[in-house]
Amino acid sequence: MNRRHLLKLAGGLPLMSTAHAQGSSFRRNRPGDPAWPSPTQWAELDGRVGGQLSRVQSPLDACRAAPTGPECEALFKRLKNPWYIGDTPALTQTSGWADAWTSSPSAYCVAARNAQDVAAAVNFAREHRLRLVVKGGGHSYQGTSNAPDSLLVWTRHMNSVAFQDSFVPQGCNTPPQPALSVGSGALWLHAYGAAAKAGHYVQGGGCLTVGVAGLIQSGGFGSFSKRFGLAAAGLLEAEVVTADGSVRIANACSNPDLFWGLKGGGGGSLGVVTRLTLRARPLPQVVGAVFGSVKASSDAAFRRLIDRFMNFYRESLFNPHWGEQVRFRRDNTMAISMVFEGLDRDAATAVWQPFLSWIAAQAGDYAWSEPSAIVALPAKYLWDPAFLKENAPHLVLNDDRPGASADNIFWSSNLGEAGWFLQAYQSTWMPASLLDDQRRGQLVEALFASSRHWQMSLHFNKGLAGAPSEEIAAARDTATNPAAVEAFALAICASEGPPAFPGIAGHEPDLAKAQTTARAVTSAMGELRKLVSEPGAYVSESNYFEENWQRAFWGANYARLRAVKQKYDPEGLFFVHHGVGSEDWSADGFSRRS
Repeated sequence: MNRRHLLKLAGGLPLMSTAHAQGSSFRRNRPGDPAWPSPTQWAELDGRVGGQLSRVQSPLDACRAAPTGPECEALFKRLKNPWYIGDTPALTQTSGWADAWTSSPSAYCVAARNAQDVAAAVNFAREHRLRLVVKGGGHSYQGTSNAPDSLLVWTRHMNSVAFQDSFVPQGCNTPPQPALSVGSGALWLHAYGAAAKAGHYVQGGGCLTVGVAGLIQSGGFGSFSKRFGLAAAGLLEAEVVTADGSVRIANACSNPDLFWGLKGGGGGSLGVVTRLTLRARPLPQVVGAVFGSVKASSDAAFRRLIDRFMNFYRESLFNPHWGEQVRFRRDNTMAISMVFEGLDRDAATAVWQPFLSWIAAQAGDYAWSEPSAIVALPAKYLWDPAFLKENAPHLVLNDDRPGASADNIFWSSNLGEAGWFLQAYQSTWMPASLLDDQRRGQLVEALFASSRHWQMSLHFNKGLAGAPSEEIAAARDTATNPAAVEAFALAICASEGPPAFPGIAGHEPDLAKAQTTARAVTSAMGELRKLVSEPGAYVSESNYFEENWQRAFWGANYARLRAVKQKYDPEGLFFVHHGVGSEDWSADGFSRRS
């Protein structure tokens, strides 16, 4: 440790007492508290992690000093690049949520390279009673990958990806199987690409820049979940650092309770995952998509369109071949963004022909505002950056930073999510029983009524009803809310704006508008919740203000998750908003309630 690096870490902070404050056993320390670590103690941590500790400096500081200057203008352009956000420890993929949270940098960051670095950070946070935060991909709508006055464990550099032909979980006597081992900082683009090169597929998320570890711990729905089930159900083994600083292996044979909890129990609550090994399946031959937007000429025609589509979905799309979503908009437009696998283009076209013909036969009531299109390609190319940029350049965008890898791409459809400021976001699983003849009319009416308030989308791949029986069984062996297994779709209603930060002139959130749209979203979702007695919600895509979040996120599984939390983290070192055990703490995670 040289003197310059020590001074950099200290960053002008006043010298603090190393003694713990009396009577503060239920309160975490902040900068300025007597027990906040001294510069010498931070330097000692830096030595233990091989110089990977740094004070976090936000690039937004330049905007606060000169909000109209060219540097600030350039920064806000970069905030629409998810690769830039992910590579900047001070930033998160969501810039904030109205009346909830604002992306704020941690005080210090450990850029972990391995499990030992993570363990050193965990031990330091426990010994000094610090708020600990973990960031991988940084895609957290709930703000769990940021917290002011905290120590950040940043896993971005732990991004190794390796395919294994014959994997056997440690301590298990099971037949070898193909698997993909990834570091906790790996993104789904990396995982998909490596698996595809080996002729295999791993079940994960749709967004390419989402972190593998975070999605697995949240349950994990992807475009093809109707065929391949939950991403969490494909977890074979995890390496995880628990609150006592131990590096543990969790699988069906070693620490099985922790293993179960990691499969959908929510990221950041039970430990810091450092490595995961996922089940690899044979790569599908062909995948494809159906796009289009059709506009109805009247409210009555829109009702008929919703009714016709939901009947069509039940009869033709409610099976493992189909996923993704449709959106019902306030202007009487239905937008289609569906994907398929296990069918070629001709077969997919034949499936959709009756619905398309019905629309064509009623030209006076319906018109395509975006022409319908059905496309297909070999699955091995779906995550190949070079192929996509050459053959489907409209589908992807590049990491436009100078010197960035040419392989750094993201779906153009995800551009709006980069840096966005959430005004409202709610979800609820829709039971498959709503598709029955006796209830489908109620469902149609509720969808229409909700669309009068705000756009409503049905994500068919985020409900497992209709999936193969073996995937249903595997999903039931995770901590994910069992309501997901009984649902044909996840209904999502949300409102968002561009990146926004309080105190930066010209880039501040419009809170009045946000509150108005939030009320509309609540009204829209209320129409659907009239049909569901105990609605559940997907933890990764849910309401920050969810009141009964324990039941909504995990249902009957929550009591078991609490027991796992108590065993591996009895003092509550790991805290995230609406995470397991968070009811024991203040909203900011700094003070224990009892």
